[in-house]
This record gives sequence, structure tokens and C-alpha cells, in this order.
Amino acid sequence: QVQLVESGGGLVQPGGSLTLSCVVSGLTFRRQYEMRWYRQAPGKERELVGGITSANDHTMLEDSWKGRFTISRDYASNTLYLQMNNLKPEDTGVYFCNVPTYNYWGRGTQVTVSS
Repeated sequence: QVQLVESGGGLVQPGGSLTLSCVVSGLTFRRQYEMRWYRQAPGKERELVGGITSANDHTMLEDSWKGRFTISRDYASNTLYLQMNNLKPEDTGVYFCNVPTYNYWGRGTQVTVSS
């Protein structure tokens, strides 16, 4: 059974940083699997934050997060990461990891940016 488990969320002040993790089990963490991060803000639809592709681990981020967030993955630990810097209140929401090839989703981790 494939499981994606996110962690690392919490309450942080504006300008702060967090690192989210997504541990994948039940699926061989191969380079050919694209992986993505999504965010669902309160009362809004889930939206794409960015992803890491199979092509040399190329990463992409949507404009709202470029320059502040970084996506990476570690094959040894089957973990996807989202490094979040200079956080803003509008970054608040539940963050999910996703394997689009199989439409696997985690349950999400809450990030709240507030003073």
C-alpha cells in the first residue's frame, strides 16, 4: 500500500522558514516519478506550488513561490522536501505532496504564517 506522509508544518511568523517533508512508502522512489507539492488555502481550491520532474530532477515553482521556496528529494530516505523561506501570511494553508502518475496524495500538513 502506497502512503505519502507530510510533516514539518506549524505556526511561523512572517519572514520565517519551514521545511516540509513527504515520506513515501510502498512505492520505489525512482527518478522517473514526478512529484509535486500543492497548497490549499482556507476556503480555496487546491493549487500547485511546484514539482520535481524525472528529467535530471528538474524543479519548477509557480510564480507565487519562486525565489522563496525550493523543492528537492532524497532517494536514500524516499523523501520529498519543500524548503520555505521568507514566509508570508498568504502562504498559509494545508500543503500536500502528490505523485501525479498514480494520483497518490498525502493527508497534508498545516502551515500558518501569522504574527
